[in-house]
Amino acid sequence: MMTGEQYIESIRRMKMHIFCLGEELETAVGHPMLQPALNSVKMTYDLAQDAEYKKLMTVVSPLTGKIINRFTNLHQNTDDLVNKVKMQRVLGQKTASCFQRCVGMDAMNAVYSTTYDIDQKYGTNYNERFKKFIIRCQEEDLTVDGAMTDPKGDRSLPPHLQADPDLYLRVVDRRADGIIVRGAKVHQTGICNSHEVLVMPTIALGEEDRDYAVSFAVPTDTEGITMIIGRQSCDTRKLEDSCRDAGNCRFGGVEALTIFNDVFVPNERIFMDGETKYAGLLVERFAGYHRQSYGGCKAGVGDVLIGATALAAESNGVAKASHIKDKLIEMIHLNETLYACGIACSCEGHKTPSGIYDIDTLLANVCKQNVTRFPYEIARLSQDIAGGLMVTAPSEKDRTNPETAPFIEKYLAASSSFSTSDRLKILRLIENLTLGSAAVGYLTESMHGAGSPQAQRIMISRQGSLEKKKDFARSILDIN
Repeated sequence: MMTGEQYIESIRRMKMHIFCLGEELETAVGHPMLQPALNSVKMTYDLAQDAEYKKLMTVVSPLTGKIINRFTNLHQNTDDLVNKVKMQRVLGQKTASCFQRCVGMDAMNAVYSTTYDIDQKYGTNYNERFKKFIIRCQEEDLTVDGAMTDPKGDRSLPPHLQADPDLYLRVVDRRADGIIVRGAKVHQTGICNSHEVLVMPTIALGEEDRDYAVSFAVPTDTEGITMIIGRQSCDTRKLEDSCRDAGNCRFGGVEALTIFNDVFVPNERIFMDGETKYAGLLVERFAGYHRQSYGGCKAGVGDVLIGATALAAESNGVAKASHIKDKLIEMIHLNETLYACGIACSCEGHKTPSGIYDIDTLLANVCKQNVTRFPYEIARLSQDIAGGLMVTAPSEKDRTNPETAPFIEKYLAASSSFSTSDRLKILRLIENLTLGSAAVGYLTESMHGAGSPQAQRIMISRQGSLEKKKDFARSILDIN
């Protein structure tokens, strides 16, 4: 396995095509807006080398028998599913941000079981191809970006009826040695920090959309791939010579619009090509794993926010007020409910025909439905307790300016247990998590990541066994 520093150097050696704020970059490494996101991924490597966390962060590969990073694992039992969620919570606690490897891990498990099913149906050899890809990712300890979401264009129309056929990624040419693909994937978390991109279809497809039923993996510096970094709230604070104003300048996340402009994919890296019947199944399996993930990572980030909020209450001198205590209790209750759902859908997991374990679909969707709501309430309570200074505090440059510093020190002082400087640091972290760049991952991603709320409600309706519940009532009432 790689160390964190080896990971950073491996990304530095890649020749990706990245644009950020209108500027073309040679690498994400070292860029003030992008380095915090690299640091978050680096933590997944650092903890795997740490004796305290190694048991949680690593696992024996079922394919090679070697010790591997858990982010490249194929889940072999419910313990693997549970430990995945526990690992994600720890990383959320360590970074207070998105650490970006979850999408790839969830994609790998979903594609593995689906390629097995396709092979059983059609006699293809996708699963063997994918198994070789997984072994390489495990052996080289690679970070994989899972790419599912297409731009979609007019969402009332299927891919083949779009005014522009490239609004869903598709195969535009088939050759003896591989395929040529064109299109884009949006909201790509951690793409510029990943070694490989694993592409999947984004919706269930009919036969008319055969060219869109494609799954493959290529290195992220493959010719034809362009990444356009997305804006985050308050992101340019990272460009200023002020770590404190960023709220969390050490860690962060990153997303990009990723263009596939006639990218060549060799045959050995193609894992679905035209099997439309299995596109929807792949989407559902990936979504289930990723909805499970949110029970871990969002709870971990929530732990940091709750801790910062408790410190804000202490620095304001109100920690002993009964209504403050009650609000903190409610924040903990909501956060632990998210985690409980992530653990529950893992414990109730089941073995798939491929041999790897899937989560309980109903409970995973209940988990994600809660994630679309509870972080927002936790953030609201945090802002309530923190107070207005969270968003009106002077800049760090004013705090250190000899002319203005004495005024800030005098008038923004509160509890004697905290320096004015520390009080402002705490408030900036809360701002970062609830309004700033980290709110991308903690709030908006909680709403739309792994499917928007209605997607979970559809799955809850399908999996909720309403007819069976009516039978329970009929049995008790002796109604035939």
